Amino acid sequence: MSEQPITIIGLGPMGRAMAGAFLAKGHPVTVWNRTASRADDLVARGAVLAATPAGALSAGELAILSLTDYDAMYAILEPAAAALPGKTLVNLGSDTPDKARAAAAWAAGHGAHHLTGGVQASPEGIGRPESFTYYSGPKDVFEANRAVLEVLTRADYRGEDPGLAALYYQLQLGLFWTTSLAFLHALAVAEKSGISAGEILPDLSGTVAGMTGIFGFYASRVDAGQHTGDADRLSMGAASVDHVARTARDAGVDDSLPAAVLAVFERGIAAGHADDGFTRLIEHLANPGVADPGPYASPPAGPGSAARTSSSW
Repeated sequence: MSEQPITIIGLGPMGRAMAGAFLAKGHPVTVWNRTASRADDLVARGAVLAATPAGALSAGELAILSLTDYDAMYAILEPAAAALPGKTLVNLGSDTPDKARAAAAWAAGHGAHHLTGGVQASPEGIGRPESFTYYSGPKDVFEANRAVLEVLTRADYRGEDPGLAALYYQLQLGLFWTTSLAFLHALAVAEKSGISAGEILPDLSGTVAGMTGIFGFYASRVDAGQHTGDADRLSMGAASVDHVARTARDAGVDDSLPAAVLAVFERGIAAGHADDGFTRLIEHLANPGVADPGPYASPPAGPGSAARTSSSW
């Protein structure tokens, strides 16, 4: 039985890694990229370079889009719209949930199916068992293509809403980039204070490793609507963040990152929540521009709700 033909549009590092993974599994692969030379190594391995996006789409039913965003998708595929009927577009580019929904509607309007994907791996992680990708869109379309998509990564289906995969993806990226920038900020302060990155790395890594337990503790409180100050208080948190910002300034380091964190704490305090816990800030994050957003919509605390004192941190 011959393997399913695959079209890949977009040959950045991720698109090339995906094309390579399909070639390694024996799939006929057709590729297209604005800069055709990026396909040279893939063509040497057996891929076919299409002259146009329409030509690439004509090679088979499944087309994987590895593009920067949905604007790039429209720019490339609108001139090739006549080739779209009957195709399945698996869009693995990054963009917002609303844009993913609009793209799915656009594809349907041109007779094509659309699956949204959010790849939780670097190009080096393509084809590795620990890597996974969020998917959303029509379940029957996903199931029909699951096996071939799992050549790339494990496929984690999240639902029919085309925006769900993009939402899960952006939630992960928001945490990743914010944490990574905080890491660089800590390294900058350390360096200005005569401490090398290698020297402080074990301490910072230990803090990050411990965050999974802290996330679990706070998540349970958010779900329970429990924002009391029995475990921590906003006033103490604000003082702590202020010290972080002052330490950065004293070291000659940009303090805009801790200052932004401090501003959120100060909003909560200004709304009268100085004695409440850290999770109270979710109300202010979920309602930007509102001085006192009121109770955050969440279930009431149930029996056995988590609680611990600040001394247990």
